[in-house]
Amino acid sequence: MRNPFLAGAAVVMTAAALAACGSSADGNDPEAAGAERPVASGPAVPGPSATTPATPLAEEPATAVPSAPAATAEGPKTPADELTPATGTFTKKQKEYLEDRVPKGMDPAAVLQTGQETCDKLRYLVKVDRDTAIGTIVTDEIPGAADAVAGLCSQHRDLVDEAAVGYPDGTHTGKKLRPGVYRSASPTTNCSWQIAGAGGRELSSGTSDTGTSRKITIPESARTFTSTGCYAWLLEGAKG
Repeated sequence: MRNPFLAGAAVVMTAAALAACGSSADGNDPEAAGAERPVASGPAVPGPSATTPATPLAEEPATAVPSAPAATAEGPKTPADELTPATGTFTKKQKEYLEDRVPKGMDPAAVLQTGQETCDKLRYLVKVDRDTAIGTIVTDEIPGAADAVAGLCSQHRDLVDEAAVGYPDGTHTGKKLRPGVYRSASPTTNCSWQIAGAGGRELSSGTSDTGTSRKITIPESARTFTSTGCYAWLLEGAKG
């Protein structure tokens, strides 16, 4: 089940929605380079789980088209000087993004499309709800977001920077804990958290069934922070 806010996001990520958004702000889409770009409807936009349905953001039915496979870290890669699309050429910035990402035998335009779809999703989410956009990076629900932003849509660098000091649901201990005030990003209606100090002594805890953002403080004395159903926590004052 999806977050109430994003229950209908799959609809918006169809080919029609992405066409309305246009190409990335840096002009690095395959068309700009002369490469053929498949229909970019992509998978549903990621988001936290929830227990309640919501009104879809659009009425047209979604048409799911699988994204191009992401390049893996293993196996031989196509040399940079051999990265050419079926038609046209790649820009310098696109080639820099593709370097060491295209497995031998894979169409580099398909790998580039995967990165462009990541930028498309972030661009859509940040317009509708910035915290949710950052949350998808914190939780890694949009894989490879940092790399796509660095190479293809650098205007979203602030999202990556904020995500780097956030927490996804789970248990965080030791050096991973950073004191400060945090807000929950797109929590579900079953959000709960606990902060414990030395010896497991509880310092604070709480629950929320409203689905609205809550704020907590992680003190210097914290040794463990556990979160369930809150999706992601973002550091207050981290906005660029």
